[in-house]
Order: sequence, then structure tokens, then C-alpha cells
Amino acid sequence: MAAIPADALPERVIYISTSGVYGDHQGSRVDEQTPPRPGTERARRRLAAEQSLQGWARQHRVDCVILRVGGIYGPGRLPLQRLRQGMPVLRPDLAPPTNRIHADDLAQVCQAAARAGGQCTIYNVCDSEASTMSEYFLAVAEQAGLPPPRQIDWQQAESELSPAMLSFLHESRRMDNGKLLRELDIRLDYPTLAEGLAACFAHNPHDAAD
Repeated sequence: MAAIPADALPERVIYISTSGVYGDHQGSRVDEQTPPRPGTERARRRLAAEQSLQGWARQHRVDCVILRVGGIYGPGRLPLQRLRQGMPVLRPDLAPPTNRIHADDLAQVCQAAARAGGQCTIYNVCDSEASTMSEYFLAVAEQAGLPPPRQIDWQQAESELSPAMLSFLHESRRMDNGKLLRELDIRLDYPTLAEGLAACFAHNPHDAAD
């Protein structure tokens, strides 16, 4: 931001942050009024970036939009390689809920945020259906015609899954996207995971691969 000349300031800046800034809410719903409490270093860095950008925007009287984005999926962004490698998943009845957004819907949100009025604001960006990471992997495997991944319990997960994957599984929340839909007048093309995955394979069967 310091590299932006004072005489060439943008009208608005849009920062793609992460839903991880909310931390673990044990499956409870979070909206933009929920106080952030990041539990991982990467999420703490994202929150620090949000706050730094907001401060700069206020100082320079530039509009600032923070997009707190759930897990992004779409053609070229599916866990097919992990599935082919036999990566296991936590049993669905043990897996915590989370949220996702199709890459095309994220793109239309960014465009809408660039056009919208207002000063500094925050939007949760996700589809309208919370699901678990295990459900996501199982659904991708089914769409791709791959064998379903092996299902394991928490004890096995602690020894078999990577620290990064475990950090995602240890946090749980359901994001409320109502403000996004109301204020930006967004109509998601893929409001559910089933619709989004079907489109990935129906329209771009080759691009759906990793």
C-alpha cells in the first residue's frame, strides 16, 4: 500500500480474506458482526492484513471492501489428485461443518463489490449450504468416478492427516451470507455444492482435473 502514489489513489480496494479469521465456533453460525478470533497463524496474518488495509483506507478516504471467503472450488481446483493418492477422510458423522464458494460465484461477487457504493465494509462470501470437508471429498469422488476415500476416526486422523488438513478440521462454523445477497444483490449460480460440482464436470470435464 505504501507503494501507491498519493496522487494515484484507487477509488476502492477489495481484499480477499478468509473465513478462518472467525476461528472455531463449534458449528455455530457467524455473520459479519461476529468478533474475529483467529486460531491459526495464517488466519491471524489475514486479520492483521484486514486491519492494516482498513486503517490505510480510512486515512486516505478510499472505499475498502473485505471479502471473507470460504473454501474455493471449481474447475482446476478440485482435490482429485489427493483422491487418486488414496487420502482418507474423517468419517462424515465426525466431520465439522464448513462453507465453500464456487470460483465463478466468487468472481461475480468481486465484480459486484467493485461496483457497489459505501465506505469500508465486510462480506461473508460462501454458498448457501454448509457441508463437511468429508462430504465434499466424497461428492467429488462420485462425480469423478473415483473410488470413495477411506473413512477414518479422529484417532486415525491425528496420525494420518497432515497438520494443515487437521488445522482445518479442528475449526467449525457456518457462515451467514445474507448480507452479501441483500446488499450486493447477488444471485449465486451455484448456491449448493451439488450444483457447483455438477457444473464443474458437465461443462469442463477435462478442466475439472487437477
